[in-house]
Amino acid sequence: MNNAFVNLLVRWLVLAIGVTLSTKLVSGITCDNSTTLAVVVLVLSFFNAVLKPLLMLFALPFIVLSLGIGIWIINALLFYWAGRLVEGFHVAGFGSAMLGSLIVSITSLVMNRLLTPPKPPAPPASSSGPARRDDVIDI
Repeated sequence: MNNAFVNLLVRWLVLAIGVTLSTKLVSGITCDNSTTLAVVVLVLSFFNAVLKPLLMLFALPFIVLSLGIGIWIINALLFYWAGRLVEGFHVAGFGSAMLGSLIVSITSLVMNRLLTPPKPPAPPASSSGPARRDDVIDI
């Protein structure tokens, strides 16, 4: 399989786990069945790919002034819109959308940390030779 395709499937799976957790933990978010969950994942993926960069561009001063909290509000807005757009996925209000987007973000952060392989340690600098003194300026 193509590595990019596998990465896309893993991202969708992580998003699906986050949305499922948000439906279980937040009382204002419900999802009727697994087909609806798949549609929500596709809609949120589309929103994150197309709308989120545009919203972040227009809200950049607010994002900078709020030290990144504006991104959380944009994620909540996209989550809320997905609840309005997909039949069978219900988001009671913007507060529920904020909690749901926070759960999805935390789930995504944790799962990406668990799924990415650790970087190999950097090889130690060899000390077998004379030391170079490139930082000295001779006058």
